[in-house]
Parts: sequence; structure tokens; C-alpha cells
Amino acid sequence: MKKLENTLNNTRVDTAILGLAPELNFSRSKIQKMIELGKITVNSKLIKPSFKLKIGDIIEINEEKENAIPVLPEKIDLDIIFEDETLLVLNKQKGILTHPTPLNKTGTLVNALLYYDCTLSDVQGEERRGIVHRLDKNTPGLILIAKTNEVHINLQKQIQKKEAKRKYLAVVHGIIEENEGIIDKPLVHFMQKTVKMNIAKENEGQEAITLFKALKRFEDLTLVELELKTGRTHQIRCHMASINHPVYGDTLYGAKGFRSKLNLKTTEQLLMSYYLKFTHPKTGDIMEFKLEENQYDNDFKRFFAIMNKENKTLWN
Repeated sequence: MKKLENTLNNTRVDTAILGLAPELNFSRSKIQKMIELGKITVNSKLIKPSFKLKIGDIIEINEEKENAIPVLPEKIDLDIIFEDETLLVLNKQKGILTHPTPLNKTGTLVNALLYYDCTLSDVQGEERRGIVHRLDKNTPGLILIAKTNEVHINLQKQIQKKEAKRKYLAVVHGIIEENEGIIDKPLVHFMQKTVKMNIAKENEGQEAITLFKALKRFEDLTLVELELKTGRTHQIRCHMASINHPVYGDTLYGAKGFRSKLNLKTTEQLLMSYYLKFTHPKTGDIMEFKLEENQYDNDFKRFFAIMNKENKTLWN
């Protein structure tokens, strides 16, 4: 994979690639074919050759190389919430990457899916087989897996058009006074070639919109429900930190600077994908999934156990 940070505002993506990466020696027709096959994406999204770029967009070019290290099947337990011949809904465990990276080729959800030996889409390459949208390594919960390219593209378009709903639960530092609100702040990479994100300057970056709703308040913490309207890397984590309410345990986004009376030890952030709603690409049925408390990961289970047992009267 080769990432190119675009600075050609309002330029067709196929034209931009010709100018930005002449060393690849691609013809326009080859670029257009790669786009059609999903080998070239913008911000990890499928696009058309005529797609117009904006400042801050990231072009990803996925070339299969003969010497590439293959992604191998691994016996890793899968928590399957729903499955039919076209797709899967999984409850991803905490501490597992969604797909391989240049530094981590094993122990990922894709490795587990290959061992499960079901058909998987390959529209985004071998390393992202079946993956419609990703979750951070330490963010557990519901995730969509496509078995065919047709279904993959349909589901991804539902996400792009904001027709699919993805909701998260998070425990954040501080008391959020508003019952609900919206964070509309574009994001950029904090530094080139790092995964951390930052709030972009005016008229720069990728659009990022998060809706939040305060569910419970506890002395110095707030339990919030968050809905993604866009799907940027670390969007929720960066957005909450930007309003001085970092996710509990999220050391990458400033949680170390906060103290809480709860003093619960967690494996990084208390953030979970707990609700999915989409239209089934084949049947047209509305598919809706919501994790119950007994399906939460261990960190959230311990958090709610403490709240329900010892501090119930402190919730409001």
C-alpha cells in the first residue's frame, strides 16, 4: 500500500495520481481500472475515477506484490452475532486488530476469518478481506463483514451516504452538561505516517461529524452514546479529547492528564461499538443489532458492575 497525501483541491483522482506518482508508471486506463476494482481508494472509501479530491484527502494505492507476506489463517475465537450467505455481524474482542498492518501480520480479525473458512470479499485487497469498516485494536463491539464484493460495496455505500447507523458507548472524563450535541471538526493526521489524529485547521482535513448524547453522569465521569456520521480514524477519541472530555483510559488522547474517583484499571479506552443498523443488500430487510450488557467486553462489564453495585445512588 502506498499512501499519498493529496494537495490538489478539486482535481479528478485519476488525474492527480498521474501527477503525484509518476514513478509508478501507471497509464490513465490502468488507474481507472484499479479504481473500479477497489485497488485505489480515497480515505479508505471506494470512489469513481471522476471523484474530485479535497485538501487533506488521503489516496491509497494497493498493489499486490509477488514478495508480499501472505495473510495466514489463525485459530482465533469469533463471537458471531449474525450470519447468512452474504454477510456476518461479529462482536470483536478487545485487543485484536481488525486487519493486518505492515508491522502486524498475525493475530488479527482477518486471520481469524480466514481460519473460519467462509467466503470473504476482496474488493479492498487480501489484507482487508471482508472488512467493511474497521474498529481500533482496543475498541470492541459490533463490526460488519461482507462475504461478496457486491455486498461489500453496497454496505460501504450505505455508510458513505449515512444510511447505515453506527452507535458507540463511551465513558469520558468530566461531566458533560449538555444532554446532547454535535462535534463537527475535520481531522488530519497528527504527524505524517502516524496513526494519531488531530483537529484540522480551517478549510483543511477530512470531514468528521460525531453526534453525542449524555446517558449517565457520575461525579467526574459521563457515560455517552455516540453516533458516527463519518468514519475517520480515531474520530470519536479525537473529537472527545478536543472538547476536553477524553475517553476514560485513552492514553493516546490525553486521559493520563485526568484523575477519577472510580480508579478502574482498563486496557486503554472505555469505548465500544454497541449498535448497528443497515439495510440487507439482498433481502432489503432492516437489520438492527444492539449488544446487551452480558455481551460487553470485560472492562465495560467491570465498569457497570461497580456502578450498579457500589455507586448506584451517584448516577443522575
